[in-house]
Amino acid sequence: MNYQQTLDYLFSKLPMYQRQGAAAYKADIGNIVEASKHLGNPHTQFKSIHIAGTNGKGSTAHMLASILQESGYKVGLYTSPHLKDFRERIKINGEMITEQEVIGFVNTQKGIFEELELSFFEFTVAMAFDYFVNQKVDIAIIETGLGGRLDSTNIINPELSIITNIGLDHTNLLGNTIEKIATEKAGIIKNNTPIIIGRKQEKTIPIFKTIAKEKDAELINSKYFQEYKTDLKGDYQKENINTVLTAITQLIKEGWKITNIQIQQGLEKVISNTQLLGRWQTLSKSPLIICDTGHNEDGIKEIIKQLGSLNYNQLHFVFGTVNDKNLTTILSLLPTTAKYYFCQANIARAMDVQELEKQAKEFKLNGNAFTSVKQALNKARECANENDLIFIGGSTFVVAEVL
Repeated sequence: MNYQQTLDYLFSKLPMYQRQGAAAYKADIGNIVEASKHLGNPHTQFKSIHIAGTNGKGSTAHMLASILQESGYKVGLYTSPHLKDFRERIKINGEMITEQEVIGFVNTQKGIFEELELSFFEFTVAMAFDYFVNQKVDIAIIETGLGGRLDSTNIINPELSIITNIGLDHTNLLGNTIEKIATEKAGIIKNNTPIIIGRKQEKTIPIFKTIAKEKDAELINSKYFQEYKTDLKGDYQKENINTVLTAITQLIKEGWKITNIQIQQGLEKVISNTQLLGRWQTLSKSPLIICDTGHNEDGIKEIIKQLGSLNYNQLHFVFGTVNDKNLTTILSLLPTTAKYYFCQANIARAMDVQELEKQAKEFKLNGNAFTSVKQALNKARECANENDLIFIGGSTFVVAEVL
């Protein structure tokens, strides 16, 4: 198989949560355990940091990777989903895994992995861990895909674990309360391994304290760091910076060599060091066009808050979502003064755009429906004046199609 055929195999023949939704979700980690045994348990052969949480996982992971790169370490980075290229999921020092590595791994392992009935995500996790060992990384930053306790990445024994925050998302799989979701995410807390909590939340404090105590894991709440800035422009990144710097402080205590200059340089060069996309990213300045992958209640709240701090004449909102979100809550947060360009990303999970437009009108959100993201953005560009703002969001997959 060539690279495109390999991707077609991964995307079409293996269950993939991001595209199919709950039908692809597996509520156990037995498959990845068996796959890892077959590969010689690569997850036991490199140091790692494990990150879970509702929002901020990706940004936190990329900031940590950038700082460690600036400190001279060879850093693996595993994140999901990808926006443009599958290989974004697996990087070392900002360089994506090569097409040939992907082809070789899939061709070699697909027989046994088909017998094990691995999902798309499990296959990808196994690929990443095998690659990190073969490339002899000093440390790998590993982002959970969904939840924590039953996530395929949860076979690692990290240097430290991080839970960024807890919000209502994926409630059909993780539970419909903050407490239930926190319990699932807390599944990444390991015996005798420090756990860093990014956001101190009243409903989650007792859950994290109890589980940390059971695991004899030091629980560390994120500290406030005033003096550091990053090239990531979302206001919400301040919370992530505090989480990252609390983690770096712990790594330094454990003997990792990281200086203040390297921390600052790492934060200022996240995008160039790691190629992170889609976080309050400016696509054009006249008119100003911004996209952001925030897609759940907490993420949308942060977006609307920052939009409110900008100066523009008219807001044009290119908006699409997936069919398993709490749409009522999200629509209630959106500004009624914006002009909407409702759209449907090219994935099976995308919400039908006609239904989206219909429900949006109940919240006095006025606009038109477009059958593709591209059509919606083109119309917004056509209608926007020089001093207007076009914002693109609501779904990671909507943002992916404009990058």
